[in-house]
Amino acid sequence: MTISANRDFLEFHDLPADAVLAIIERARALGEAWWEGRMPRSLEGRRIALIVDDGGWRNTTAFDLGIQAMGGICVHAPVSLGGREAIADLAGFLDNWFDTIVVRTPELASLRELAAHARAPVINARTRSNHPCETLGDLAYVHSRRGGVEGLKIVGVAPDANILRSWVEASIALPIEVVQVYPDDWHVSDPALLNPNFRLSTDMRELEDADVIFTDSWASEQAASQLLAYRISAEILNKCRPDAIFIPCPPVVRGQEVTADAMAHPACQSAAVKAFLLHAQNALMEWIAAKAEISASR
Repeated sequence: MTISANRDFLEFHDLPADAVLAIIERARALGEAWWEGRMPRSLEGRRIALIVDDGGWRNTTAFDLGIQAMGGICVHAPVSLGGREAIADLAGFLDNWFDTIVVRTPELASLRELAAHARAPVINARTRSNHPCETLGDLAYVHSRRGGVEGLKIVGVAPDANILRSWVEASIALPIEVVQVYPDDWHVSDPALLNPNFRLSTDMRELEDADVIFTDSWASEQAASQLLAYRISAEILNKCRPDAIFIPCPPVVRGQEVTADAMAHPACQSAAVKAFLLHAQNALMEWIAAKAEISASR
């Protein structure tokens, strides 16, 4: 069994900038390989547990597909981190059989506990607190279009929730500017996330010079009167840079955080962006596997 030290991906800034940049550059190459039908067998023989503890389908399906395409063995383990078995015990049992553990679960604290006890590296496939693979995939797409990420201005019209938080985590690791544009009541206040590359605003004019704009679901339907001013429409996107990339976070609720005409706007590249979720996750798993082999050989 291959053992990897400090190879977990629980929060975006768990990885240093050079590792993130290598992964998103590799994602572009793996995307080309995917469409050309020549995927490398870089996970050959790797045994990967996929634990889905709270629904969802996009990134867990992509993990399953990517593992198989690169020669790995993916097993859906019907495990719950909030069940009767202690998380420390689960870590030991999973270590008996698996080289990597991919988990989508509600609580980040539970994932941290699993990673603290498991010898195998643990990948966060989503929690209620953050969604680092989603942001990694979005950045891989942006990198493929722009040739880099340094100096990007990324505006999130979103509440303090998992999508925004992972972009803020990315601003800790990378030389990018992330701006949250939303009413004050839903601004990020967690001191662990506040950093010089992240700032707060209520001004929708921040979108006009943004390289990337993303949204998330409304904080609550009851707050509609406060949030109407933050709905993204084609009219708003027409005022933005002509090369701006608009990434509405699925599932999109037309008529709430976005309008139907915004989804049809040329800036909206949702499907193309989310294609890179597969490629970025593949690059992440490949990177983790390579680091684990290096660690085991020492």
